[in-house]
This record gives sequence, C-alpha cells and structure tokens, in this order.
Amino acid sequence: MNSPQRLLSRTGAVAIIVGIVIGAGIFKTPALIADIVGDVGWNILIWILGAMISMAGALCYAELATSYPHAGGDYHFLTRAYGKNMSFLYGWAKAMVINTGSIALLAFVFGDFMTEAIALGPYSTLIWALGIVITLTLINIIGIRSSANIQTLFTLIEVLGLISIISAGVYLAFTGAHPVENPALFSKTPPLGLLGLALVFVLLTFGGWNESAYISAEVKGGPKTIVSVIVFSLALITLIYLLVNLTLIESLGIKALAESKTAPSDLLGLAFGVWGERLLGVFVAISALTSINATMIVGARTNYAIGEDWYPLRKMGRWQEQRGTPTTAYFIQGFISLALIGFGSLQADGFESMVEFTAPVFWSFLFLVGIALFVLRFKNKNHARPFSVPLYPLTPLLFCAACAYLSYSSFAYAESRNAVHVSGLVMLAGVIALVILRLKDKPKIEQSE
Repeated sequence: MNSPQRLLSRTGAVAIIVGIVIGAGIFKTPALIADIVGDVGWNILIWILGAMISMAGALCYAELATSYPHAGGDYHFLTRAYGKNMSFLYGWAKAMVINTGSIALLAFVFGDFMTEAIALGPYSTLIWALGIVITLTLINIIGIRSSANIQTLFTLIEVLGLISIISAGVYLAFTGAHPVENPALFSKTPPLGLLGLALVFVLLTFGGWNESAYISAEVKGGPKTIVSVIVFSLALITLIYLLVNLTLIESLGIKALAESKTAPSDLLGLAFGVWGERLLGVFVAISALTSINATMIVGARTNYAIGEDWYPLRKMGRWQEQRGTPTTAYFIQGFISLALIGFGSLQADGFESMVEFTAPVFWSFLFLVGIALFVLRFKNKNHARPFSVPLYPLTPLLFCAACAYLSYSSFAYAESRNAVHVSGLVMLAGVIALVILRLKDKPKIEQSE
C-alpha cells in the first residue's frame, strides 16, 4: 500500500496552516470582543493571551508531530496514547462532526457572501455551498501540489484583505479624516466571567493551528521543518490579528467598534467609499474558501489513517502516491460534507447550527490530545524526540486547562440552544460503529495472534 511522501514545500505548509486559522472569524470577532470587554487595554490583552495559549498548544503539537510524524495527525497520537478504540471515536468525530461540520459552516459563509454578489435564486446560498464543496473536493483529488498551489493563492488574497483593513486605518490616521478618542488603557475592568467569554471567542478565532499535525509526514525537510512551520505560521497569524484589532480600535474607537455589526466594512467605507465595503465581501468569501480547502486537505488524512488501522475500512487507507492524496478518503469526506450542508439548510441558520454541532466535540478531543503528550512521555520514555516542548510540564498544562474550559463552555452553549443532543447522537452512532468494526476485525485479530 502506498504511503505519504514528502512532497509539500514549507511555503505550501504555511499557507495551509494560515489558511485554516484565518477564516471569516477575524472579520467578525473584533467587534464581539470589544462589546464584551469594553476597554482598550483588556481588549488587546485578551488577544495576546489567546495567542499565548495557542502557541502553547502549537508547541505541544510540534513535539507530537516531530516524534510521531504521520498523515493521521491527532488520530495517530491518540492511537499511540490510548489505543485503537479511542482513536476510532476521534476519527469518527472528525469524519462526521468536526472537519465535515467545519467545511459545511464555512460553505454557508461562502454562499452567503457570494449570494450578495451573484444571487442564484431562492436557494442561492445552498447552491453556492454545495458547488464549492464539490469543486474543491475535485481539485484536492488531483493532488497535493495542485491543492497546495491553490491554497497559497487563496491565502495571499486572504492576507491581502486583512492588509487592506490595516492600510485603511493608516490612511485615516495620516489624513485625520475620522479622528476618534479612546478611554485610557484599563480604565474599565470587566467581570471575570466576561473576560472568560471573550477568551472563548479569541481562541475560536485562533482555532485550526492543530491541523498542522496532519501534514507533518509530508513536509519537505524532515521532522524539524514542521516546528519552524508551526511557530512561524502562528507568529504571523498573531501579528496580523493584533494589527487588525489595533487598526479597528484606533480608526473607529472602542465604542463604535463594539456597536458595529460590520466593523471592517465600516472602516473600508470610511477610507475608500462604497467600493471598499463591497471589496471586503469578496475578501470574506475568499477567507471562507481558503479555510474550506485547507480543512479538506487535513480532514481527508484522518479518514486515510482510519482505513490503515481498520481492515473493514481499508479502502479509505489507499494512498495515490503520484498525486500525494488519499482519493477515497476525499470522496467520503465530500459526501458527508454535502449531507451536512443539506441538514444545515433545513435549520434556521446553517452557520450557527454547524457551530453548535462541532464545538463541544472538537474541544473535548483536543483536551485528550493534550493529555496524550503526558501519556506518551510516560509510555515511551526512550523514544527519540527531535523537539521537546519548552517549560514542560507548565506549557502543556496551560494548553490542557484552556481546552477543558472551552469544552465546558461549548457544551453549556450548545445545551442552552438545545443542540448538544445532536452531537451526542452522532457519537453514540460512533460507539455502535466501533462495536461492529471490532466484531468484523475479530477474525483478523485472532489470526494475527
């Protein structure tokens, strides 16, 4: 059976990670954070804290990815730490909830913004969402080089959109066209609960860096290269996020930012007129497009890893070596994503329903991956580690605590919306599927013993 080759360049890897993380969220969350916190100093501090927690997680993943490089990423780490049963449930969650749900919700974002530009009738959002999933699935099946090239182009355009926001702020500052006054730093201290809520949204905006583990076996240059890729990608993302927030605060004012529903559009409108506002819609659509493509790349690799481990699912474990892609895994992922888009279209808000559907499961398993670092250090004391997470055990403990908090918050939010039962039913179906697979795998296991 063919296996992944190191065909992915460092630039392509950075583009994939940046493309996953910088989605539509950064265009929406600054106003939410400003509204929750209401203070310039605390606002910036929350973003810095979110970056620190994300970097702590990224360093944990760097150790895992360099010590155990595999196209299965998190799935492979969980298999080594807890065994096949736990990793299968994670793979099931990725295939049925986490990755495919993320693809679906991003497809709805893309469909909403494209409908504003080119309406395709009463079901325009649905048509655009279905169309983009089909198109990007086919592009990724062509091969990793083509999908990485497309990803690099999308990421450059996406970053250009954020640079345009920063440029608009610089223009307004130099021309003095829209002067604002902000209160002194830390003049207002929000309650601890509100600071926690703000941190949840910040970490959600930083979410996606963990997917770097899935390309650890395909990056040129060996295990140590992935460390520099992860750290550089997250440092770049942090810089962009801080500049965007500082620009919005300085150009609109903390009060106006908190009250705005479309703060980046407001800023571009002030600087460049109505065409600036329309241009931002294009950038948001491309941001969603970029994240969809990157999520597809890493998501299909979980399906591939499951196929390698479970004989009844062996067709998913087929790797097209020349293309550098798991073709069957892509087809399965695309089909489930399309089904979830159909499910979401029946709800009041497809985007919100997908958030409620994915977040509780995602943060719960990410917590288990963090614990896996401790487990694997204990189980494999003599295993070679090209990179060791600094300040161990404090760094992974910080990461695990953040994941535990976000898991709790996500469950509480989904329960308040009466949506947590959907994720529960999907995971129950995963347990049933695991039992069936174990029964089918039993003759093979007994034979090998």
